[in-house]
Amino acid sequence: MKLHEYQAKELLAHFGVPVPKGRVARTPEEAEAITRELGGSAVIKAQAHTGARGRAGGVKVARSPEEAKQHAQAILGMQLVTHQTGPQGLPVSAVLVEELVDIAREIYLSVAIDNTPGMPVIIASAQGGMDIEEVAATSPEAIHKQHVDPACGFQPFQGRSLAFAVGLDGDLLNPATALIGNLVRAFEASDGSIAEINPVVVTADGRLLAADAKFSIDDNADFRQKTLGAQRDRSQEAELELVAHDAGIQNYVALDGNIGCLVNGAGLAMATMDAIKFAGGEPANFLDIGTANNPEAIVAALRLIGSDPSVKAVLVNIFGGLARTDVIAEGVVLAKQQGLIPQPTVVRLAGTGVDLGMKILDDATHIDVIRADGFAEAARKAVAAVRGEQ
Repeated sequence: MKLHEYQAKELLAHFGVPVPKGRVARTPEEAEAITRELGGSAVIKAQAHTGARGRAGGVKVARSPEEAKQHAQAILGMQLVTHQTGPQGLPVSAVLVEELVDIAREIYLSVAIDNTPGMPVIIASAQGGMDIEEVAATSPEAIHKQHVDPACGFQPFQGRSLAFAVGLDGDLLNPATALIGNLVRAFEASDGSIAEINPVVVTADGRLLAADAKFSIDDNADFRQKTLGAQRDRSQEAELELVAHDAGIQNYVALDGNIGCLVNGAGLAMATMDAIKFAGGEPANFLDIGTANNPEAIVAALRLIGSDPSVKAVLVNIFGGLARTDVIAEGVVLAKQQGLIPQPTVVRLAGTGVDLGMKILDDATHIDVIRADGFAEAARKAVAAVRGEQ
C-alpha cells in the first residue's frame, strides 16, 4: 500500500525525521489560508501516487496566498499524467502546501528490502533530486549501501558511514546520523517495503529536511498496520486490483495484455507469463492463487479475470503441491457454468489430485475447455485461442 507524500511525511515526522512546515489542502481556499500561515509563499504539490509530478504540472511555486489559491484551483481535480501513470493518469483530490526552502544541496536516501541477503538495506547518494536508477546506470560509484541485520538492528556507525560517504560531515554529521536512524525506525515499525526521501535537502541555514517522501507498506502486514491501512486512497489504484483486494485475493496485478492467468505459486506465475511471451502473446495479469483448496476462491479469481474486458482468453496453469488440482478443476467448472469466463479457457493441471481433476473436467461435457499437458503447450494454445486458431 502506497502513502501520499503528506501521509509519508506525517509518519516520518512522528519518528523524528525533520520535514518542511506545511499541511494538506483539499480546496483552493485552504491552500490560500495555509500559504498565509507560512508567511505568504509556498510550494503547491499535487498528491498522487506517482513521481515526476513537477514535469506534469503538478508542482507549482506560489509567491502569494492568492497565487497559491490559483495554483491549487488548477491542480485540484486534474488527472495527473506522467510516464509512471500511463495515459489514463491519476486523479488529484489534495495538494500539499509547504514552506519554500533555500536549498544548498540535495541528497538521496532510502530504505528498502534487499531480497538476496533477506534484510533491509539503506541506500544513499550525494546525487539527490534525480532518478536513482539513472545514477545507478551512469555513476554506480556514487551509490552507497549499508545492510541492517535484523539480529542487531541499525547501528549508529552505519549512519555515520553513509553520512561521510555523501558529504554530510562536520556540523551535519550528527543530524544526518539521527535522520538515517529515524528513517530506519519508521521503516521497520511500519512494515515498510520502501521508504524513500529524494531529496534530503541541506538548506542555506544548515538544516536537514525531507523535501520529498515516498513510503509503501507491505500488504502482508495489513493485519497489524490498521491505522496506516485506514489511510489507503483507493482512487489511486487500478479498479481490478481493488476488486481483487476486496475479494481477499492479495497477489493480483493488472497488466496490459489479453491472456488472463490463474496460476498457483509466484514462480510458476512468472514462468507462465514468460511462456506466454515466448509464444507471441501478452499476459493480462499476474495472479498467484496460492494454496486455494476451496472452489469458491477459484470462482472468485476467475470472476475477476473474466470481468476484464481486455481478456480474450484465459489460461489456468496449476501444479498441485499443497493445492489440490481437483478443487481447481471444480472451481473452473463452476465458473464456466455461471458464465464468469466466457472467453476460451485453456487448462493445464499437474500434481496432487490430478487424476480426479481430469475426471471432473471430462465429466463436465456441457462446458468447453481446452486441455494442455505442459505449460509451454498451454501458453501456445492460449495465444492460438486469442488469434481464433482453436
